[in-house]
Amino acid sequence: MIRRAFARIGARSREVLARETGVEWLGNLSCERRVITRVSSVLVTGGSGFIASHAILQLLAAGHDVRTTVRSAKREDDVRALLRGGGAEPGERLAFFVADLESDTGWNEAVAGCDYVLHVASPFPQGVPRDDNELIVPARDGALRVLRAARDAGVKRVVLTSSFAAVGYGRPEQQAPFDERSWSDLNGSDASAYVKSKTIAERAAWDFVAGEGRGLELAVVNPVGVFGPVLGRDYSTSILLVQRLIDGELPGCPRLWFGVVDVRDVADLHLRAMTHPAAAGERFLAVAGDFMAVREMALALKQRLGPAARKVPTLQLPDFLVRLASLRDPAVKQILPELGKRKNATSAKARSVLGWNPRPREDALVATAQSLRSLDAA
Repeated sequence: MIRRAFARIGARSREVLARETGVEWLGNLSCERRVITRVSSVLVTGGSGFIASHAILQLLAAGHDVRTTVRSAKREDDVRALLRGGGAEPGERLAFFVADLESDTGWNEAVAGCDYVLHVASPFPQGVPRDDNELIVPARDGALRVLRAARDAGVKRVVLTSSFAAVGYGRPEQQAPFDERSWSDLNGSDASAYVKSKTIAERAAWDFVAGEGRGLELAVVNPVGVFGPVLGRDYSTSILLVQRLIDGELPGCPRLWFGVVDVRDVADLHLRAMTHPAAAGERFLAVAGDFMAVREMALALKQRLGPAARKVPTLQLPDFLVRLASLRDPAVKQILPELGKRKNATSAKARSVLGWNPRPREDALVATAQSLRSLDAA
């Protein structure tokens, strides 16, 4: 049956198959080997980042030629060290370009000859910025720089890393899980500078592709809190929560709920959105299951890690103690608007459209803790 189906593919259909799916037809080989994945050239922005480094690992493992951007040429050795920690030695299959989200310099060279771009780089605050535009401007203008350069270079599709921050903030509490149809309301009380930056940047990207894209395709991935194995010490704020729990730096568990997803599954979703024909023009939430309370996370770590999680607190903190702590800790101040708010989201679209199947939430948390311990021991 497979042989008869492929035999009916004409020359024109074979061209469409290769263009739309990245699969080439080799008619002179046996049926079992007639379809192979075509090697593509892919740019991943911000190669030193948590998600970007895992995306690079998976692209290299799939046989693609990969480029990445760094803000300074001095970071190349750091990124290569991260990748070696992840089990890869890319050699000449990984090229580096110096480019910054706040400058036009370098982007045209970085995208030249690329088939796809994964625009992962985006500023993430360690504290509360004095001015929201410190985050909004580089996120929005950086996305537009990448899209403009990709369009001018003839790139087929850009996959933009957005966030649940662009989906489920500034809105009244709701029982139903958030999905891709929802957008954050920037007039809401919990619309932080980060929420505004991700929402404004994503909307600007969609507007650009609709009005000036000239055939450039866009797909967007909206992850919740990203956990999983860290490759170095340049990791996300989500990881800091697990680190603080494991090290016993938190006196208890604030009444907060987070979506959880493993960074390896986020990278996998980017690769699926990069080539799947149905992904063009779509958003995809990346979440591994129901949101978890911080106390649920703590209990999962204690159950799975045993003595290694002996310092993890399980006491539920009253809100007033968290508010007091925020007076001295800017990171705590950022989460105050979320105290006591239950949220949830669904990845049904990514699962049904792209066949995405993420790891369980608990596995992502445990992988985070284990990798942090390995880093400390190194």
